[in-house]
Amino acid sequence: MSITIGEFSIPDLPLFFSMFLTIYLIAYFIVFRNWKPQIRPEASSCLISIFHGTPAVLLATRAVFSSSARSFASANTAAQNTVLDFSVAYFLTDLFHYIVFNPNDVLFIGHHLATLFVFLTCRFLVFHGACAILGLLILAEVTSACQNAWTLAGARKNDPESRLAVKVYDLLSPPFYAFYSIVRGVLGPLFFGKMVAFYARGGAHGVIPNWLWISWAIVVGTAITVSILWIWNLWIELFRQRKAKKIR
Repeated sequence: MSITIGEFSIPDLPLFFSMFLTIYLIAYFIVFRNWKPQIRPEASSCLISIFHGTPAVLLATRAVFSSSARSFASANTAAQNTVLDFSVAYFLTDLFHYIVFNPNDVLFIGHHLATLFVFLTCRFLVFHGACAILGLLILAEVTSACQNAWTLAGARKNDPESRLAVKVYDLLSPPFYAFYSIVRGVLGPLFFGKMVAFYARGGAHGVIPNWLWISWAIVVGTAITVSILWIWNLWIELFRQRKAKKIR
């Protein structure tokens, strides 16, 4: 799809990419200009994530449920392709952020590349399966707003000039961990299992090759596993800190 501005028609993907890049630059050079140089890039990344996460959930939900065909093998609709373009643009922007500021963060760079592989092959290679991919996107991004607020607070909690950040971080941690655990530890695996079972039964035969849905399954399964390990470690650290406070 494309957006028409005056006499010009601009494809969604470059338009969305320009939007996220502009937001990132505004965040880095204006919004967070007074923050320490070490945390400005992370804060700028969080801001574009805020502009992606919740809007992506709303757009994806509308795109999926506005279509009469909601099979995991259904042909992508124009609205679903727009959401895929929106998310591809975000992940490209954030990927450049990691390459420039955190080139050694192999985990996140690998995550973004793998996610882009899933989105791009669904969007431009097979033109089917958006309902499955957008369902996963909804589950992945529904915790985004809370996670970004928690991350921003965490970035400044060691700053003596920002006592509020410590309070916000401590206040958000338990509910964020609980919310994330339910979504990534329960709902995500259930949806993933349903998707894999559908494809394994041949539900997408003729429209999505076996090698591709298996690749999607490996990427998503790995992401879910890493997410569960990440939140598990955060719970352990939270209880360790609270136990230490009681001993004092």
